[in-house]
Amino acid sequence: MCRHSGKSGFTGRIQNRILDKPEDSMKCGYVYIMANDRPTLYIGVTSNLIQRVYQHKNNADPNSFTAIYGLHKLIYYESLDTIEQAIIREKQMKDFDRVDKLLLIKKYNPTYEDLYDTILDKPE
Repeated sequence: MCRHSGKSGFTGRIQNRILDKPEDSMKCGYVYIMANDRPTLYIGVTSNLIQRVYQHKNNADPNSFTAIYGLHKLIYYESLDTIEQAIIREKQMKDFDRVDKLLLIKKYNPTYEDLYDTILDKPE
């Protein structure tokens, strides 16, 4: 199980929580938001957050939405107990209007800080 607690299962540096190691994260699901400075938003779901964000940041698929629009900042993520729960949450978040998405992000990450370093096993 993912180690998380709190509102909506959010696990970010803002809440001072630590993700499991990547091999442990396969048991969990994550829903996340990538952005650029505008911010243009992309909501995704994965079972390996570190790997997936790395792929976005490095344009693993140069034809993807995140590569085309330069969405290289991880600005929000939630950890859920299963990938099925994460998929349900992703669908819920995709149904939010833009204002509600921005309010959710600002609640936990008011400066739109890139949270990628906080999910790695190295100090900032």
